[in-house]
Amino acid sequence: MKDPNHYANLYNAYDKNPKKIRVLDSTLREGEQHPGVSFTNKQRIQIAWMLDYFGVDQIEISPVVSNDHKEATKTIIKQGLNADIVSHGRALKQDIDTSLDVDAKWCAAYLGISDIHLKDKLRISREEALERAVETVEYAKSHGLKIRFTVEDGSRAEPEFLLKVCKAIEEAGVDRISLPDTVGILRPIGMYNFVKKVREVVDVPLDAHVHNDIGFAVANAFSACDAGVDQIHTTIDGIGERTGIPPLAEVAVALTYLYKSPNDFRLDMLLDLSRLIEEYTSIKPYDSKPIVGSSAYKHKAGTHLAAILRNPAAYEPIPPRTVGNRRRIVFGELAGKTGAAYLMSLLGLEKDDEGAKAVAAGLKGLRMGDLIEIPLEDRLEKKIINDK
Repeated sequence: MKDPNHYANLYNAYDKNPKKIRVLDSTLREGEQHPGVSFTNKQRIQIAWMLDYFGVDQIEISPVVSNDHKEATKTIIKQGLNADIVSHGRALKQDIDTSLDVDAKWCAAYLGISDIHLKDKLRISREEALERAVETVEYAKSHGLKIRFTVEDGSRAEPEFLLKVCKAIEEAGVDRISLPDTVGILRPIGMYNFVKKVREVVDVPLDAHVHNDIGFAVANAFSACDAGVDQIHTTIDGIGERTGIPPLAEVAVALTYLYKSPNDFRLDMLLDLSRLIEEYTSIKPYDSKPIVGSSAYKHKAGTHLAAILRNPAAYEPIPPRTVGNRRRIVFGELAGKTGAAYLMSLLGLEKDDEGAKAVAAGLKGLRMGDLIEIPLEDRLEKKIINDK
C-alpha cells in the first residue's frame, strides 16, 4: 500500500539531500531552571547516559552553579560519552576557568546584548559588552577549548549591534553562535528573518535557543533551521525557565519524519525519557502533549474508532510503537456501531449489526461519558483486520 502520508509529503517539499540538523539537549542546564526542579548528581549522570544513548549531539550542563553541578559535570565528562558535553557559564574568565577545571572540551558562554539587558541587568555599555564577548572567546580559544557563544536576548537587540557582536566573535575564533529568542516574542517569520540576518554576515555554525512563552518554540526552532541554523536546543518534555523550550520528543520526531534529517535517534526511548523526568521532577506531561502524552494515541469518536479498527494509519501519522507509546481505544457515549462490535468481541459476545447498534445506543443512553479504555495491541489489531 502506498504511504498514506505521500501527498502530505509533497506539500512538505523535502530537499533531495536534506541537511543534518543537530540536537543539543539542555535538560541538565535549562531544565534545572524550571521552578521546583533540582536533580541529584546520580540523576544527572543517568539522564546524561540516556540522552547519549538516545542519540543527541551535545549535552549541556552548568558547572558554575554549585559544587554539586561541578562534580556532576566532571563525572559525566569522564564517562566518555559520544555526545559533546558542553560546560555552560557566563561570559567571564572565571567561568571559562571552571570549564577547564572539569576537563571540558566544549564550553558555552552567554551575554545579554539587548539594551534592556545591558542597562538593567548588566549595567554596562554596548562597547563594554562587545569587549567582554571578544575577550571571553579569545580566552577560551587560547586555552584549547571549543566555545559556543550565546548572544542572549539577541532577538530584541539593535540589529546593527547584534551583527557587530557576531562578526567580532567570529573573528575571535568562536566555534558556534547561539541565536536566542530569550522571551519567546518572535513569530516564525520573525525568527526566520532574525537568523537570516546573522547568516548573511557570518559563516560560523548557528544554534537556535527559543523559548515558549507564547507557544511558538517548536515552530520557531524549525523556522530557524529553514533560515540556516543547524542545531536546535531542547529539553526532555520542554522543561525550563518559565514555559520552557522545545521538547526533545517533538523535535526529534519532526526531524526524523518531517525534515528527513539523517540523525540516528532511538525514538522508542522517548516515552521512557519523559517518564524519567516525571519521576524525578513530579512534572506530569499534560494528557494531550504530542508524542508522549497519555492521550496522544487514544481514539474515541465513533468514526475515528471505525477507521482505526480497519487501519490505524487513518488517524496516526506515526505508529505509537515507534516512539515508545501505546494505542488505546475509548468506549463510551461517542462509540459507534463498529466500536461497539469490537467491544462485544472482546467480551465474547456474538457480533451482528443489530446487536452492535443496540450496544452503541446503550452506551449513548447511559450518558456517563467514557466508560472503558482498552489498549489495542498489534496482535488484536491484526485479528480485527483479518476478521473483516
